[in-house]
Amino acid sequence: MKKTKAALWEFLQGLGKTFMLPVALLAFCGIMLGVGSSLSSPAVLRNLSFLDNEPLQLAFTWMSNTGLVAFKFLPVLFAMAIPLGLAREDKGVAAFSGFVGFASMNLAVNFFLTTRGVDFEDKDQIAHYGIADVLGVQSIDTGLLGAVAVGVVVALLHKRYRTKQMPDALAFFGGLRFVPIVSALAMSAVGLLVPLVWPTLGGWIASVGKGIAHAGVFGPFFFGMGEVLLRPIGLHHILVALFRFTDAGGAGAVCGENVSGALNLFYAQLSCSTPSGAAHTATQFLSQGKMAAYLGGLPGAALAMYHCAKRAMRPEVKALLISGVVACVVGGVTEPLEFLFLFIAPWLYLIHAVLVGLGFLTAAVLGVYIGNTDGNVIDLLVFGVLQGTTTKWYLVPVIAAVWFAAYYFLFRWAITRFDLKTPGRDEEPAGPEAAEDTPADTTAPADAPKAELVAGKYDPVAILEALGGPANIHALDNCITRLRMTVGDAALLDDARLKKLGAIAVVRLDEHNVQVIIGPQVQSVKDALAKLTPVG
Repeated sequence: MKKTKAALWEFLQGLGKTFMLPVALLAFCGIMLGVGSSLSSPAVLRNLSFLDNEPLQLAFTWMSNTGLVAFKFLPVLFAMAIPLGLAREDKGVAAFSGFVGFASMNLAVNFFLTTRGVDFEDKDQIAHYGIADVLGVQSIDTGLLGAVAVGVVVALLHKRYRTKQMPDALAFFGGLRFVPIVSALAMSAVGLLVPLVWPTLGGWIASVGKGIAHAGVFGPFFFGMGEVLLRPIGLHHILVALFRFTDAGGAGAVCGENVSGALNLFYAQLSCSTPSGAAHTATQFLSQGKMAAYLGGLPGAALAMYHCAKRAMRPEVKALLISGVVACVVGGVTEPLEFLFLFIAPWLYLIHAVLVGLGFLTAAVLGVYIGNTDGNVIDLLVFGVLQGTTTKWYLVPVIAAVWFAAYYFLFRWAITRFDLKTPGRDEEPAGPEAAEDTPADTTAPADAPKAELVAGKYDPVAILEALGGPANIHALDNCITRLRMTVGDAALLDDARLKKLGAIAVVRLDEHNVQVIIGPQVQSVKDALAKLTPVG
């Protein structure tokens, strides 16, 4: 039972991590779509007439069309990204098989509907089955859930059959070539079942979305709080994806097309000149709710930690806190600041989660209408300021200022009242230990491979030794800010050494699954470590 629980945990961790590749593309495409659509809108052209010329408008239209790539082909991107991320080897074949499986499933759905005599022009049947054009095929739009199902099944097939040996007469179809073949067969079979189960399953999801909608502003409150609470264990990506891309985040018609998911609705509205109430409601689950904490609250907490640090330590913690604030305000990445107090005072992190939820609630109550995903200053400028005053972007600085003050005084009080050991408040080591902070058993041996510092400060050789050495690493990956690893023995990790080498925190999920919070440079650190380990 314990092994099953650990395996399920590891799988969910890995699944959440695979979302990062398409989500990163979505962030870029969102900016392209936001800038292109706003600078070609009639409202902007009336105020900035110099933009109303053919070369510039063609460029803005090109930007909008480029931004639509992630929105138009989102399910197939996930169907490819999931097996790509879950595969340990031959990732290209896994991604290719994901596309084959997704296409095969939808062609099988089309076959089923056609043989059943479904009229693709009948509105009642379209509504009952959820029929839509998927990659040029009249199929059932299963959205993110269908893509995830395809990705997971294909990943399992890839793991099982990538070394499949065939008889001599069929040897050409063995090994890696067999993976897309078996994926096509398996997903074609699944496609025959989709029309039988999707109307019921889709109805359940729609009911969840309606229930959340009926919760009013408390729906965004619980969403925002839940995302923060799930962040330490890395499962927030699954919750966020559910709201961004399924009916749980809202559904409605935009420019005559039925769209589901908060982010899908928002992107559809950007390319549509007709206002949609569904799209306006959907942004309650997007970046506008985060801005109170991201642009105001967490920078306020950072300032409080700086003022509470010992004067002699302030120059040292200043760089750490500034880099965390920049990552939060500009990149929408909060872990570098959150993990500075999460493990020291979990109750303070719980209060932080409530305040983030209240940020979502406040934005919803005041009718702030700023979408996209990151909650950073780029979202504010591109999807708020550039879209005009109808977004009520001018309220965000006011809300952020209130949250800044609230976080600053709350954190300063908590740190001093309970003597929390936030950065710069630890006792300085005295004696010989202060001169040498590298324990004897974690010093890299003389014949260890040499590596250049990553981002000018991370030593991958020393980090690897602090992780228990190459033999202790059984699997290595990363998400936005953290290394995700399966290790032989989590007890071999030297937490203190890792923090001295630049890590923000170490999270032990169980005796084999651990996470090391690095920050925005985690991808480069992971790549350097991968070159030094057998799993790389």
